[in-house]
Amino acid sequence: MKKLAILGSTGSIGQSTLSICESFPDRYKVLSLAAGHNLDEAFAQCLRWKPRVVSLATEELAATLTQRLREAGLKSIEVVYGTAGTVRVATLPEVDFVVSAIVGVAGLEATYAAVCAGKTIGLANKECMVAAGELILKAARQHDVALLPIDSEHNAVHQCMRGGKASEVKQVWLTASGGPFRSTALAEFDYITPAQALKHPTWVMGQRITIDSATMMNKGFEIIEACRLFNLPPAKVRVTIHPQSTVHSFVEFIDGSILAQISVTDMRLPILYALAYPDRPAAPQLSFDLAALSQLDFGPPDLIRFPCLRLAYGAAESGPAACIALNAADEIAVAAFLEGRIPFLGIPRTIEEVLAKTSSRVPTSIKDVLAADEAARECARSVIGRGAPSVSA
Repeated sequence: MKKLAILGSTGSIGQSTLSICESFPDRYKVLSLAAGHNLDEAFAQCLRWKPRVVSLATEELAATLTQRLREAGLKSIEVVYGTAGTVRVATLPEVDFVVSAIVGVAGLEATYAAVCAGKTIGLANKECMVAAGELILKAARQHDVALLPIDSEHNAVHQCMRGGKASEVKQVWLTASGGPFRSTALAEFDYITPAQALKHPTWVMGQRITIDSATMMNKGFEIIEACRLFNLPPAKVRVTIHPQSTVHSFVEFIDGSILAQISVTDMRLPILYALAYPDRPAAPQLSFDLAALSQLDFGPPDLIRFPCLRLAYGAAESGPAACIALNAADEIAVAAFLEGRIPFLGIPRTIEEVLAKTSSRVPTSIKDVLAADEAARECARSVIGRGAPSVSA
């Protein structure tokens, strides 16, 4: 039985992971949870799963949860908080497998600590690999730790890679739905509202990742993550628009063969694949209806319509400092868009100016990464404060 720590237990990936644990009680046991700000859901999860340790974002929230657990007769659960608390959750000695699903760099220190503690990682936080992928991979090699992707695209690539050697791979194709605006006239992009951008045609996700899907920055992050996870140059990681979201990604080999991974659009499938790897337990609830294959469309992405994708390719070529700035600037710009402080196209405009101001200094520690991340955020705030310039074509 695998003993799990779930970072981001109250988010969509965290809750889907708990659903898997519910379906396979003989395979998985939940030992620790990092729940962020969602006090009520954290309390409900403690009642159901009775973890040994649970972490919340702040000391105040932790104190409130501690009191509620005492009143419920659950005095044995250790309640911690903040970054140190998340690290505690991720490095609990009895834990075998850590699901890293905290959005943004908030989960970076805990994920890195878990790798250094020798835990197998189920990676659903692409920002960790974007901001500190080289450091995480180096630590994983040193501690002989497996990094198993949970993102549907990288999970699909991982599955397809089992059909050949790394030296036999010609290129990897990441599929993208194209989001809600793949057919929207460019003249209308200036008037896109947060409500429109939050209506993803295929997936139900958190706000930031949904906006990132609308700008295709999410796919840009996936390009960088794929380069690092599969040791590929950016030129060998391609993107194709696939509105049906039925083919999650495919791998093209040097002999002309192409292996594709096809499944339902349900995150429980890649989560179960990562948790059970190298096994494949039966999961009838995730069966695929072949009728969904009646129409499969593919097409090239429009880099003028989606400049964030172009910016991501540029950052991937430039190196770690640019990747850190890309992620940090995007997070600040997306928040500003959701708050109505910048227009939709203000997101790539902000990112482009921050990248232009970013040095090429390579971080050598997680502390360096976090310092560079904060510097890029401050730069993005400054750009937004005075109005970002027009993005170049």
